[in-house]
Amino acid sequence: MINLKACPLWIFRLLPFLRWWPNVTQQTVKSDVIAALTGAMIVLPQAVAFATIAGLPPEYGLYAAMVPAIVGALWGSSWHLVSGPTTAISIVVFASISPLAEPGSAQFIGMVLTLTLLAGLIQLAMGLARLGALVNFISHTVIIGFTAGAAILIASSQIKNFFGLDISRDAHFHEVLIQFGTHIMDTQPWVLTVGAVTLISGMLAKRYLARLPYMIVAMVAGSLVAAFLNYELGAEQTGIRTVGALVASFPPLSLPDFSLTAIKQTLFPATIIAILALTEAVAIARSVAVKSDQRIDSNQEFVGQGLSNIAGSFFSSYASSGSFNRSGVNYASGAKTPLAAAMSAVFLLLIVLLVAPLAAYLPVASMAAILFIVAWSLIDFHHIGEILKRHNRERIVLAITFFGTLIDLEKGIFLGILVSLMFYLYRTSQPSIRELVPSFINRDNPQRKLVPVDTDAPACPQMAILRVEGSIFFGAVEHVQQHFRNVDESDPNKKHLMLAARAIGFIDLAGAELFAKEAVRRRKMGGGLYIVGVQPDLCEMLKRSGQVDTVGEDNIFRHKGEAIKAIYSRMNNDICESCTARVFHECHRNLPNGRPRSATSS
Repeated sequence: MINLKACPLWIFRLLPFLRWWPNVTQQTVKSDVIAALTGAMIVLPQAVAFATIAGLPPEYGLYAAMVPAIVGALWGSSWHLVSGPTTAISIVVFASISPLAEPGSAQFIGMVLTLTLLAGLIQLAMGLARLGALVNFISHTVIIGFTAGAAILIASSQIKNFFGLDISRDAHFHEVLIQFGTHIMDTQPWVLTVGAVTLISGMLAKRYLARLPYMIVAMVAGSLVAAFLNYELGAEQTGIRTVGALVASFPPLSLPDFSLTAIKQTLFPATIIAILALTEAVAIARSVAVKSDQRIDSNQEFVGQGLSNIAGSFFSSYASSGSFNRSGVNYASGAKTPLAAAMSAVFLLLIVLLVAPLAAYLPVASMAAILFIVAWSLIDFHHIGEILKRHNRERIVLAITFFGTLIDLEKGIFLGILVSLMFYLYRTSQPSIRELVPSFINRDNPQRKLVPVDTDAPACPQMAILRVEGSIFFGAVEHVQQHFRNVDESDPNKKHLMLAARAIGFIDLAGAELFAKEAVRRRKMGGGLYIVGVQPDLCEMLKRSGQVDTVGEDNIFRHKGEAIKAIYSRMNNDICESCTARVFHECHRNLPNGRPRSATSS
């Protein structure tokens, strides 16, 4: 038996499932089997629905829930994340490829496979490059806005199937609404009846029959009504179309379209799908990990998702990601190891072999109704309401992402990310800078407590004390420099500037150069720049940039007490002699030149 503890680290990176494999026992397998069966039952109707959204034959949604789920479980880092088709990815796939080829056609499927392969390669490259932290820069507001916009697009794409109308497949959102309003009188009543029964059944089952998969309940109800109407009136009279029998087989081998044209046309949407899928997967993995007390490695998750999509592209799967519903159910069902997610794919295949012929009775209108319910559940009304009420900037990010997604789904999320990053950079480029003065109470306290300048405590006429809270990088240099200059421009006697630097989180080369220039400028004025409470990163950057000598090592202090004592000795003796503020306890004993204060000056 292999001693896993003696294996080198690279083995665990190459085969990460070896980390949890020793935890597999007879007891965990029992729990994983139950969770896998539950997950397989849930993914069956979802996979068919998501494939419909993506413009693919229904069986492709099932294929996407098999091989990618196994690979993602074995090479990811989460014990509970379940990979497979998702709503957001499905609609991006359809929006990206439908203008290039007829949905469901061989050309469409080939380009979707190419899209999946490229997305997987991008994800794998990002994981190997250790870029897992990048998903942290995609704000939650962007995801909420994109998901809400995608939900509206899902619903609008199914209007024609729900009402039995003839609406062009490549119509934009606003065009769908216009065509719907124009042709609403052409609604086929029997098709609408089936859709309405399915919709109502699904909503009631979701609310009152929580233990049963609401999608299956709704599908059965809609199929029975459709079968009855077709039997009584005839299929030609009712106009009710069905999905058709599913292909019951193991995911067949497939080959993406490797033509240069296909690669060029799918590279940009593949990048979008890669980023969106990684954001979904890591966010879901982390949310479940909070409950399971597990540590998530974002980089390993990138690798797992990349390999799952690469493998899936050769097994008739389209782009997949982590599923929130299935991952949550997997954890709630008692899954102990990633083996549960892998076994769910096997159980799904067995179930498909049994129920595939029944899909011939599933009405297209019923699928549309189910997708209406899915779309509604995607909209996070609670957080949208909170954002609209309380957060001005996030409100703008939400609106731009939402409407950008409705106008152009491929670019909508990037637009939201761009605006979100712009607000972030704007905030970080203006770090909080406050002017402080020594506390008048307990002036002799060696801690030298500092308080905001807007209090009643007097200020020193020769020195200003500023505290910077934030990072000083190239984007913040101008803002910080302006505050430095405001000190002596408002009061020319304040030639000395003490900078409380303990709250400075990060400084780059531009920040180091700013300190050096300010130090030179103040020395020319007859004063100086003094940095107090220097953190290791700041000190290291000053040394590496060669600016520590310009600032002066004797102007860098660890504590306020020693800094004030040294600075006081450099102040203008004449001004101190006539000063009545006397904010430092040194002011009450001696003048800066060391001469004791006379009785008249005190």
